[in-house]
Amino acid sequence: MTFPEWTKPGIYGALCGAIAVSILGFTWGGWTTSGSAQELAKDHASEEVTLAMVPVCLNRSAADPRREEIIVTLQEASGFSRRKAMMDTGWATLPGSETPSRDLADACIAGLALDGS
Repeated sequence: MTFPEWTKPGIYGALCGAIAVSILGFTWGGWTTSGSAQELAKDHASEEVTLAMVPVCLNRSAADPRREEIIVTLQEASGFSRRKAMMDTGWATLPGSETPSRDLADACIAGLALDGS
């Protein structure tokens, strides 16, 4: 069986076009793979849970009888030591969890608005 003369260049052109469209789609077109879409959704859900739990953290801080001394300790601390101090208070522990959340600790510090940080 003989193929027309244009078959080979046509197949190469279609293959190169498919590769070019794929490259453009994944780089500029916003296409994602299933794995990266799931990772993005997981990160987004984690951020939303943290934001939803900030009022709980702030309510815990308001109800704590040692609030004033803890606030002073938090104001004196800086950087990672501030986050560690917040995690040690127990205010940044999600309900049902045994360990405090770093993200919630950072969000709670921001919610307390300690010296503009």
